Amino acid sequence: MSHASAISAAEAFRRLSEGNERFLKGQHTGDASEAHRMELVGGQHPYAIIVTCSDSRVVPEYIFSAGIGDLFVIRTAGNTVSDCSLGSIEYAIAHLGVRLVVVMGHTNCGAVTAAVEGLRERHVSNITDRIQEAVKGECDVCEACMLNIHHALKRIEDDLPDRHDVRYVGAVYDIGSGKVEFFDDLMEE
Repeated sequence: MSHASAISAAEAFRRLSEGNERFLKGQHTGDASEAHRMELVGGQHPYAIIVTCSDSRVVPEYIFSAGIGDLFVIRTAGNTVSDCSLGSIEYAIAHLGVRLVVVMGHTNCGAVTAAVEGLRERHVSNITDRIQEAVKGECDVCEACMLNIHHALKRIEDDLPDRHDVRYVGAVYDIGSGKVEFFDDLMEE
């Protein structure tokens, strides 16, 4: 597959930033029409990969005012990155031409809080153990959220092939305000 039509990481970042601004103003412009769905029957062309939490309050398509087919979203509790997540990211980069990967945590994350509090339940521990590894004993949930995002970014960058045209950026979504704060500003590139 040719990725000649793939957009740059900077352009994808601009779209996400502007989409979040529209979301904050209540101007969701994402296309979910039948006509648009029919256009996508032949294939998808997302402009960004969003690795985020399964939390029902975190909906990237709304947060970034995106439509069907715009975002390649990977959701796991606590935005943890598994081998399956890495495979999904690698696929979207190699086969769909996506050039921007965003790991987006959020305020009031139950998975991060559970990890900080040492919650140990049968399958939940698969998540909390990974987060505890990332936060290294941090007790402040806000700081733990940031450490968890950085840990996920590092795992992705370390485990995927180095590509000069793909950018990785962290972000935090404030579930109260709706604002996304990015760690880097790729529009300045």
